[in-house]
Amino acid sequence: MIRSMTGFASGKGAFGPHSWTWELRSVNGKGLDMRLRVPDWLTGLEAALRGQMSKALSRGNVTLSLRLNRDETAPDLVLNEAAMAAALTALARTQDLAAVHGVTLAPSTASEMIALKGMLEAGSDVDDPAPLVGELTNEFADLLAAFIEMRESEGQALAEILDGQLKQVSALTAQAAELAEQRKEKTAETLRENLARVLESAQGADPDRVAQELALIAVKSDITEEIDRLKAHVTAAHDLLSQDAAVGRKLDFLMQEFNREANTLCSKAQSVELTSVGLELKAVIDQMREQVQNVE
Repeated sequence: MIRSMTGFASGKGAFGPHSWTWELRSVNGKGLDMRLRVPDWLTGLEAALRGQMSKALSRGNVTLSLRLNRDETAPDLVLNEAAMAAALTALARTQDLAAVHGVTLAPSTASEMIALKGMLEAGSDVDDPAPLVGELTNEFADLLAAFIEMRESEGQALAEILDGQLKQVSALTAQAAELAEQRKEKTAETLRENLARVLESAQGADPDRVAQELALIAVKSDITEEIDRLKAHVTAAHDLLSQDAAVGRKLDFLMQEFNREANTLCSKAQSVELTSVGLELKAVIDQMREQVQNVE
């Protein structure tokens, strides 16, 4: 199954105080050109994402953007150990004094101690990026899978279009072969008449030499090789479309070969009907080439 180079995927996620949105898109390209926009402070993230895309993609201009937000209304809280130590010392002293005076105090709980003013403080604004990088890297695998699925879906549509165009090329090639067969006798008769006229009007002309020249003209107007190569190219194109690999470059080269044979057929046509078929061939091949530009 071929893939298109056009694709899009988006996603959202959250981890701790952070939330984010992804956008991954691609368009046609001669090679694989990846442009990533991710926060610089997420050390190692860009390299990890590039690695995943390099393994999964072969061609296309790919753009990935990550928009990251931090919820400042729910900051991380850390224990003020100095304040807690002072509070525990005071608590112990209070219990000692109460005992001296014969007063029994209810035991304090951890939650009561933490609830005291100053026990918990907002954490540092500087986050440890490692856990967040790990979460983003893992989540990106799902985003990339959805992106590839879209490219495969687009590729299936491309394959159906190209298959239809290849059928048109096959039909036109068969029509050209039939027209060429029909003109054989007429061409031979024309050559014989030309040979007779030349021999009658040209005194001292070498009949064998004239025959050789006319035979050369006949060979130059023969399109058998072009027909055979067009058929072979159709078979090769079908084989490429059935492969589960990046075949865009090979298909693009094959389109050049298709076009070359169609041009040669037109130059050898020497008839209105055959020229018309050749021009139709060129038009369909040009349409195929436009579609092939989208294949990975």
